[in-house]
Amino acid sequence: MFIQKNNNAFPIAVMCPVLNVKRGSYYAWKSRPESQRSKENKMLTEEIKEIHKQSRGTYGSPRLHAALNKAGKTCGLNRVARLMSEEQLEATKGKKYVVTTDSKHSLPVAKNVLNRVFEAKKANEVWLADITYIWTDEGWLYLAAVLDLFSRRIVGWAMDDNMRVQLTLSALHMAIEQRQPEPGLLHHSDRGSQYAAIGYQALLGTYGMSCSMSRKGNCWERAACPWGITPQWKASLIH
Repeated sequence: MFIQKNNNAFPIAVMCPVLNVKRGSYYAWKSRPESQRSKENKMLTEEIKEIHKQSRGTYGSPRLHAALNKAGKTCGLNRVARLMSEEQLEATKGKKYVVTTDSKHSLPVAKNVLNRVFEAKKANEVWLADITYIWTDEGWLYLAAVLDLFSRRIVGWAMDDNMRVQLTLSALHMAIEQRQPEPGLLHHSDRGSQYAAIGYQALLGTYGMSCSMSRKGNCWERAACPWGITPQWKASLIH
């Protein structure tokens, strides 16, 4: 009841007339033993709060209801929604856009050798590298991938919950292990710190790859990267 929940904030003598509740009726209600339904609602509310917390506040009533049922707790969706409303629990929406390119660094930047010529005459002639992000129930996951421009297939990829240089290094290592490219391959990426990093550049040098980077703030210079999450794109990860 509202009066019971807010008796520390407002005097009962004020709330009862405002809510058109007789003070005697309120005290009679308060003195009655707690019902079984009320006890169950309290327990259910605690479970709802815990699941909501574990979801980092992203679960609304439908997903919370599904999680409770999966855990063996039988309850109705309307009941879950009502208890969430009473506790002022709402689903928070994650950011729809994440900046993946940090070009504000002092590391050396390569020239744009590729210059939007998204063509290759053979495999392992040009690789394109990029980072994207995917929203999940656990938050953002970051995907780094390396694409062979000739076959338009992903030849190396890695996922993590951060965008540190190890993410891009793991993707590049996979590409090298799978394709064993000859020296002379052109590697093109944005000018982000993950690709300009000393460790990443050293790995390119070890395998005789030359480096090309897009101009600042120009997404069209990586237009061939397949960041549309399609079945064909997912299938390319296994090749």
